[in-house]
Amino acid sequence: MPTEETVLVTGGCGFIGSHLCERLLDDGLNVVSVDNFFTGSKSNVVDLLGNRRFEILRHDVTFPLYVEVDRIYNLACPASPVHYQHDPVQTTKTSVVGAINMLGLAKRLRVPVLQASTSEVYGDPTVHPQKEDYRGNVSTLGPRACYDEGKRCAETLFFDYYRQHNLEIKIARIFNTFGPRMQTNDGRVVSNFIVQALRDDEITIYGDGSQTRSFCYVDDLVDGLIALMASPADVTGPINLGRTSEMTVLELAEKIIEIVGSRSRISFRPLPTDDPKMRRPDIALAERVLGWTPKVPLDIGLERTVAYFEETLSMGRTAMSRVAAE
Repeated sequence: MPTEETVLVTGGCGFIGSHLCERLLDDGLNVVSVDNFFTGSKSNVVDLLGNRRFEILRHDVTFPLYVEVDRIYNLACPASPVHYQHDPVQTTKTSVVGAINMLGLAKRLRVPVLQASTSEVYGDPTVHPQKEDYRGNVSTLGPRACYDEGKRCAETLFFDYYRQHNLEIKIARIFNTFGPRMQTNDGRVVSNFIVQALRDDEITIYGDGSQTRSFCYVDDLVDGLIALMASPADVTGPINLGRTSEMTVLELAEKIIEIVGSRSRISFRPLPTDDPKMRRPDIALAERVLGWTPKVPLDIGLERTVAYFEETLSMGRTAMSRVAAE
């Protein structure tokens, strides 16, 4: 049943944010989505626009925000290397100043606030799998540092507000997540490989493909975020949210070629600076404290994501044909 409770989701028109908004509305809550539309899009929430309990605010979280809400999910920040390296200064400001502004709002309202942190806080790890008490191996000077260090600083701010102001905080460290509404040009392996496979283009692998990742379907990730927000006040995190099954990037490319039935061949390019060689979460804490574990099998998640990109690319081709005909 609908309630009078209102939830703020920054980055609410982005990939993960739009799925979170949809789920919160399904749970009967009022939702305010805040987005500056740098990487988010109204098309991600087009099916929600007719819902009277859903509202969009065009706003950049690096500026203060004054709204009345009962919970805050802070997801605002570009998450793919292509986008966060486009304007690294703004990326750092979004993570750090944005965190300060959302913490300030939560402090004024005395409401819980959840920070969407990232597995990138572990950098190129020397410990495997990565557990929450691992402090990471992160370069402060490299091209990824704007995102990695920005998220690490945001975690610091959250715990300082927790200790200094007795604020209820939650920190989720999100591992590689995929699903519908990813952008076709975001530079992440799942979306890159699917788009290239659907077009029968060369599938580009950076490095020799031996680097590993653990891929979590977006519906499972949203379940984890909601479970963390609903947890007792003394559960602050950080808590890893991700799938524990690990595969190489080359194995992922081969699997996507098989699912698509593509004629694509694989080509190899130099590995980018500071690209992690291993990535797999230890989720024992999430299992114990939240009762959370991913449920969607990788193949099913990939099939759903392929179907989404098939439709997206088909719509793009149709639109181009109409323009050419005119």
